[in-house]
Amino acid sequence: MATIAQKTPMQPMQIANRRSRFQSQRTENFTESVIREMSRLAIQYNAVNLAQGFPDFPASEILKNAAREAIADDFNQYPMTWGIKPLRDAIGAKYQRTYGLEYDPEREITVCCGATEAMIATLLAVTNPGDELIVFEPFYENYGPDALLCGAERKFVKLHSPDWHFDPDELRRAFSPRTKAIILNTPNNPTGRVFDRAALDQIAALCQEFDALAITDEIYEHILFDGARHIPIAQLPGMRDRTVLISSMSKTYSVTGWRVGWVLASPDLTESIRKVHDFLTVGAPTPLQRAGVLALSLPEEHYAHLSADYVERRDLIIDILDGAGFRCFRPQGAYYVMADISAFGFADDMQFARHLVEKVGVAGVPGSSFFHDMSEGSQILRFCFCKKLETLHAAKERFRLI
Repeated sequence: MATIAQKTPMQPMQIANRRSRFQSQRTENFTESVIREMSRLAIQYNAVNLAQGFPDFPASEILKNAAREAIADDFNQYPMTWGIKPLRDAIGAKYQRTYGLEYDPEREITVCCGATEAMIATLLAVTNPGDELIVFEPFYENYGPDALLCGAERKFVKLHSPDWHFDPDELRRAFSPRTKAIILNTPNNPTGRVFDRAALDQIAALCQEFDALAITDEIYEHILFDGARHIPIAQLPGMRDRTVLISSMSKTYSVTGWRVGWVLASPDLTESIRKVHDFLTVGAPTPLQRAGVLALSLPEEHYAHLSADYVERRDLIIDILDGAGFRCFRPQGAYYVMADISAFGFADDMQFARHLVEKVGVAGVPGSSFFHDMSEGSQILRFCFCKKLETLHAAKERFRLI
């Protein structure tokens, strides 16, 4: 009878040697996602999860039924790599209807596995090692590793609290002949900043002067407050064909687990992006793409209701955090609040975040994870409010334990 080999635990020196031998250099300078780590800790300690940006309320029954029907109707095999035609048509119609932007579904629209894959596929398609990417900070944590995986060099431009504005002179200094693109996330995660026309004009002028692309992450485009208006930079003169516009179903339709996103770009850029996308993931889930056709055909009232629902949650979480002793930065869009924690006297954000999740029972995201220089975020936490009102009230009760 064959015996089962017993596994002998590796010693620290063996582990170090294996890491040196087998770990690629491109992975050495970043860690796993801090956001996802905080979600795991929330589960471990039975904490209220205000860390990871996914709703805990049900998705639309209309959309769920559309997905069920697609599965029952046997739309269960590989789709066309760059997306089923009905969805690409629906995406094109949506951008024409909402923003007056015309994109050819055959040559300029690519469906990906969420905005996350859309971003890395885009960066792999347009950058070479040594190219420079400009990133506003604080930034969504994926942008840093994405750039490193592409071999690109990051140049950071600071967004200054409390309104998260940038210094135009600092932005100009960041551009150079080696600049391939600037990554623009508006409405912004984590700050909630919505870039207005004046800011976009400054960015657009520099992109044209230095022959650079604008790669835009616009997944929170319909979550807006206090009269803020989302303006795709692709609308600005001279920017349509030097913008790569990325968005997805995740946030607008409360289906973050469906992983259906898209990239809009001129034909030459799309050709390269599609090649990378094909070999990264082949295609997004077929039945969920079918449901996406319905989602993108919803009337404009859907988006008005979305913002109204979230403004109620935003105002509630700010009241809760203010009452607990935080100092909040009021967001104009998206569904996160950045909060100053200096009043609590902890050494840094990591220590306080662990205290909150383990002892208080609420999970937030350490602010340092959104900065290249982690000390910049050492007295900040990010909380999300895409949760049921009952969830937010439960967090309020637990904050009493701070």
